Amino acid sequence: MVWDKSSGIGQLVLWVIMVILAIAMIFPFVYVLAVSFSSYKDAVSNSLLIIPLHPTMQAYSWVLQNGGVLQGLGISLFSSLVGTAVSMFLSVTMAYALSRTEVPGIKVALWLVLLTLLISPSIITKYLVVRQVGMIDTLWALIIPSALNPFNVVVMRQFFLAVPSELIDSARLDGATDWHILWRIMLPLSKASLAAIGLFYSVEIWNSFFEPTIYLNNQQLYPVSVILRMIVLQSTIPSEALSPGQTPPPDLTIQMAVVVLATLPILLIYPFLQRYFTKGVLTGSIKG
Repeated sequence: MVWDKSSGIGQLVLWVIMVILAIAMIFPFVYVLAVSFSSYKDAVSNSLLIIPLHPTMQAYSWVLQNGGVLQGLGISLFSSLVGTAVSMFLSVTMAYALSRTEVPGIKVALWLVLLTLLISPSIITKYLVVRQVGMIDTLWALIIPSALNPFNVVVMRQFFLAVPSELIDSARLDGATDWHILWRIMLPLSKASLAAIGLFYSVEIWNSFFEPTIYLNNQQLYPVSVILRMIVLQSTIPSEALSPGQTPPPDLTIQMAVVVLATLPILLIYPFLQRYFTKGVLTGSIKG
């Protein structure tokens, strides 16, 4: 086999670029993790930490016991699970309805959905509507106002359009209703798109920050994203949280510990859905 010099150099350059990009992307995560486990001496030394020299769980212990982070994690988990379920139900049913091109007026409904991608209500308008229906200071304010994403509806509709019409016609001849076709034919064939869109919704709700600060006045209902902001901005450690003679953990380690706790659930879920992610989005966007 003759070695192609140009091809070998090209492969080497590509490999070097990919390694540099990988290091640039991984380094922030490594740094955050290292600082969160660092001791007081290591954290205040202002040195670049990659590996904790004196690892300790002090920051995590303080955060979990005194920072209200566990409550915020529970609220974020609840809103993400319930919100994703509600959003998926609305998106799937609307996408299936919009994919039935034989229904009169369906094109007008589709244009109205696409119009919302270009024109969105103002923050004041959304707040007034949420207040009018009585969802201020409730967890439903984190779920209902953003329950339906038109982009995800369009992606799911395109996937439904790719299902052979002969399969649907044969099901109708056997007496199947639209509900039977949706739940027994469409959804089993669209697992990849469902996983991708479900990941979109769950990550969006989990990372939601602006809406909770507008709709929630009760700090007991704050999700972990808002609590993280409070810790980063205030960085105060109450004296009652410390034992006599105990050295308080540095503000930086507390902040990084909260970042790790807030990011960990998504990092644990994503690898299991990653193989469906690209496949589902490309299938729903290209086919049809």
